[in-house]
Amino acid sequence: MNSTRRNFIKTASVLAAGSVLPLDKLSAAQTRVSPNDKIQVALIGGNSMGYSDLASFVKNPEVECVALCDVDRNVLNKRTDDLLKLNLPQPKLYVDYRKMLENKDIDVVVIGTPDHWHCLMLVDSLEAGKHAYVEKPIGNTIAEINIMQKAVKKHGKMVQVGQWQRSQPHFVDAINYLKSGKLGRIRTCKAWSYVDWKGAVPKVPDTPVPEGVNYDLWLGPAPKRPFNKNRFHFTWRWYWEYAGGLMTDWGVHLIDYILYGMGKSVPLSVMAIGGKYAFPDDDMVTPDTMTAVYDFKDFTMIWEHTIGIGLGNWKRPHGMSYIGENGTLVLDRNGWEVVPEKTKIEAVPVQKNVGVGLDIHVRNFLDCLKNNTPQKLNAGIETGRGVALVAQMGNIAYRTGEKVYWDDAKQSFKTETANKLITPVYNNGYKLPKY
Repeated sequence: MNSTRRNFIKTASVLAAGSVLPLDKLSAAQTRVSPNDKIQVALIGGNSMGYSDLASFVKNPEVECVALCDVDRNVLNKRTDDLLKLNLPQPKLYVDYRKMLENKDIDVVVIGTPDHWHCLMLVDSLEAGKHAYVEKPIGNTIAEINIMQKAVKKHGKMVQVGQWQRSQPHFVDAINYLKSGKLGRIRTCKAWSYVDWKGAVPKVPDTPVPEGVNYDLWLGPAPKRPFNKNRFHFTWRWYWEYAGGLMTDWGVHLIDYILYGMGKSVPLSVMAIGGKYAFPDDDMVTPDTMTAVYDFKDFTMIWEHTIGIGLGNWKRPHGMSYIGENGTLVLDRNGWEVVPEKTKIEAVPVQKNVGVGLDIHVRNFLDCLKNNTPQKLNAGIETGRGVALVAQMGNIAYRTGEKVYWDDAKQSFKTETANKLITPVYNNGYKLPKY
């Protein structure tokens, strides 16, 4: 990056906030932005949420996608075609993200890979001098989460975590109502995800690695094992080696707003029950049914998830509720409402969602990047760390079968069985970063 562009990334605020365009208007708008004012973005992991993130980035006319990286050349080809159909420039293509990070033109790296890669990729991106947008949860273990936080502090780069509900206006409005105190004292909060769109993961035999896939790079620090399509695109999230099931897939989004609304980040204890109740014989390892109860000293938080059932609390497939002595605030991605306790307060009818949360979230990141205002990030590394830590605690309570107690000063549990799940074992020659 030349010095003119470097100064722009640090301090300039050339374009107005909120200048997000429809994808079909991009090409013409981008030609009106000076090359010195471009923010050059690279994506690692383009199969699912990673490409959704990239699509939100390139809706902003100052953004140019200069590189794509994926271990599956079939994905690289598809996403290149997608960008070319938008009349956007041909990006450079990489299979190994480490080679991509050598590209000095890249300003921002978007990390949309499976969770077990997030820590290494974020740390390597920071060490290469890049800013980053990293998908949630920020790490697959508590140790990785803490390492990522320390790396961001050391390198001083802008990092936004993909918890885009932090930028969605109706979520902000709901929290403003919550903080007004009208609900009275809140003793119980709930967050839940009921997913009827997902069923069993039938067991299938291992197969040769598909053509065009660098499977060794996909595994990275995870244990070596034969290729199986269940542990590859999308369904990798149901195996502990790569992710944390629904607790970290949906839970991180929803629990985040309980922590935010209640002004808490660390529970005293967690206990969890559940199992493979819906599909006991399928290939999924993480639980399809789970309840976790967190003690925050002056209130409890209950997390629930089920797979195969779509009707959750308050007839919502997903959501959060803050149960106060005067009424209950119910919040999900579609809107929020207040249900009074008898006649203590007035009801608030459903306040519907407005705007595209992901687009607003990306715009917030770009504005902070251009203005050098990390304190204005809607979901910086501290936000990402806080909820990832709480979600991992819930999974550890489930996996150990214990009620676990957390010592925040020591960053450890009070039992050795739980502590064994704090730090991952890296395999295949990869090393856990030291910070």
